[in-house]
Amino acid sequence: MRAIVYTEKGPSSVLRLVDRPVPEPGVGEVRVKLVVAGVNPTDVKSRSGAAARGDHDEVTPGQDGAGTVDAVGIGVEGLAVGDRVWLYLAQHGQPHGTAAEYVTVPAERAVRLPDTVTGPEAFDLGAALGVPAITAHRALTSGPVARLSPGSLAGLHVLVHGGAGAVGNAAIQLARWAGASVIATVSSDEKGALARAAGAHHVVDYKHTDAAAGIRDAAPDGVDLIVEVAPAVNNELDQKVVKTGATIAFYANNGGDQLVLDIRPTFSLGLRYQGLLLYTLAPELLEAAVADVSAAVAAGVLKVGEEHGLPLHRFPLDETAAAHDAVDGGAVGKVLIQI
Repeated sequence: MRAIVYTEKGPSSVLRLVDRPVPEPGVGEVRVKLVVAGVNPTDVKSRSGAAARGDHDEVTPGQDGAGTVDAVGIGVEGLAVGDRVWLYLAQHGQPHGTAAEYVTVPAERAVRLPDTVTGPEAFDLGAALGVPAITAHRALTSGPVARLSPGSLAGLHVLVHGGAGAVGNAAIQLARWAGASVIATVSSDEKGALARAAGAHHVVDYKHTDAAAGIRDAAPDGVDLIVEVAPAVNNELDQKVVKTGATIAFYANNGGDQLVLDIRPTFSLGLRYQGLLLYTLAPELLEAAVADVSAAVAAGVLKVGEEHGLPLHRFPLDETAAAHDAVDGGAVGKVLIQI
């Protein structure tokens, strides 16, 4: 099979296209013939050395992807050859990920695509779920509710920073499905159009307007939950717009690595700061996220493409390095590898 590998950390030029044997699934594993793979910042950071995860002689990157079950290992129940699936955390804990024609994963990391998702775009959606959708789910369930379903966030105001990003897009769609009033921040009119396409009720351009005033106009009593991508730079703004007892769920360090808290207003507001990283989530949290995301997909409320606020950027497998560069360069939307 064709696979992308690297044997040392570094720039995207360390990625090589090679031929490797088709892997055999072990006990409790399935083998998936991939159609599309997703590329996330975590893949780029792991390859570059900015985030060290695992120590393998040769790595095929890629946590997310979608394709068809091709072989089933001993002890696997609930999946069969021919099932269409989306994958999450495919490369976590093992050297091979989704930038290849085939991958083997623990069966629980291969999730059947609902029959309601049809056509070739089904694999685009499947490859775009994984890291962004599960991250968004965990952020949205870090506050008043533990699960997402229609109406579960009814009456609440959710603020999504970075509404044009992949996690932001998933958070907007999931929060709206759950009944929240959704406010998104963006840095341009173009990104504002994407956040609205995703379903945001209110969009605030933080670069060209008074962001605090705009958010307060949409949520006069304050927001209940913030999905935060840049806590180091946004904390002052966040504290101006939260309701007492709000949760700030942060999943990245965009804009800086140090968050300095002014203690009295922080405890006076009763704020909860919830950090989250997929690789350290408890199994029950991952299971809940997968179940709720799958329900949202089946309901037709999680979608991709520019018309849904998430433009797709496609690269062939042999141009995986360019795909990594696109993510590293801040491509707006979702970067996919067509296997």
